[in-house]
Amino acid sequence: MFYSLARAALFSLDPEVAHDLTLKKLDRVAALGIPRLLFRRADDLPVQAMGLSFRNPVGLAAGMDKNAAHVDALGTLGFGHIEAGTVTPLPQPGNPKPRIFRLIPAQGVINRMGFNNEGVERFVANVRRQPRFRAAGGILGLNIGKNAATPLERALDDYLAALRAVYAHADYVAVNISSPNTKDLRALQGERELQALLAGLAAARRALEDEHGRRVPLAVKIAPDLADAAIAPLADLLVANGVDGVIATNTTIARDRVRGLAHADEAGGLSGRPLRERATEVVRLLAGHLQGRLPIIASGGVMSGADALEKVQAGATLVQIYTGFIYSGPDLIVDCVDALRAHFAAHGG
Repeated sequence: MFYSLARAALFSLDPEVAHDLTLKKLDRVAALGIPRLLFRRADDLPVQAMGLSFRNPVGLAAGMDKNAAHVDALGTLGFGHIEAGTVTPLPQPGNPKPRIFRLIPAQGVINRMGFNNEGVERFVANVRRQPRFRAAGGILGLNIGKNAATPLERALDDYLAALRAVYAHADYVAVNISSPNTKDLRALQGERELQALLAGLAAARRALEDEHGRRVPLAVKIAPDLADAAIAPLADLLVANGVDGVIATNTTIARDRVRGLAHADEAGGLSGRPLRERATEVVRLLAGHLQGRLPIIASGGVMSGADALEKVQAGATLVQIYTGFIYSGPDLIVDCVDALRAHFAAHGG
């Protein structure tokens, strides 16, 4: 009830203004312990993935907290993990505004943010000053990308710089090669380009593991717009290069499910309910090929507990929410955990 009232007010504002305002307000109320009074909190439902222990399978996808400035506040809502970022080595403003558009009849969002962030130095400082989420058992993923001005042939340099900067502060690192909002970024999913990127990251991680005395898992986030035939070869490259998990999926450039709606023709990545079916199909294709060799983190169109269960039944170990959180608020976390708990109780897991 509380969030439905708040949403009505927030949806009267420009989406990016509403986003920033929500996070600022959450910081304030979380410091006073108010979220625990206003929202139900999911009970633990432990799950193991990438060598890590998650207190429940439901996480926050990257994009909500690009600068890792609100981790502890978001952590009070009951997420099992939070993925902050995407962060780039240098600060960048992202694409011109307006760059977020609600498609309310479809429960969707189009964004073309363009990795707007304050750079990895500020990002790491923000992580360091917010220890409470991790101290309470939350898992923190840090999502890295390349600067828009960096030529594609130098992309590895950016990913290495970001990896070295965040390594000591992450429970896992997510490698974003699938945003549609940075020019040519998705070309890094090509076989030759991906092999070069993964080999470079693997070598750097070996050195960082020796330096820090701990192995931080790597996950790669892929696009839903890959051809079906490209998914198995991509998955094989992830396994061959020692990647620990795959995040499926990022936003889509497809518009077939939102044709005719206001803002449907805006450039950018579409998320929310219109993405659900394709994102689940990518999870299913990955799971069928991988046969358990890598855990799958499902992201894309999780708008209800039933959607989270659909992803797990398709082969995911963890799920992430973002657009569903915008439309339904913190109760969605509980709904997802409860749906998965009931399924595991009935069928094992």
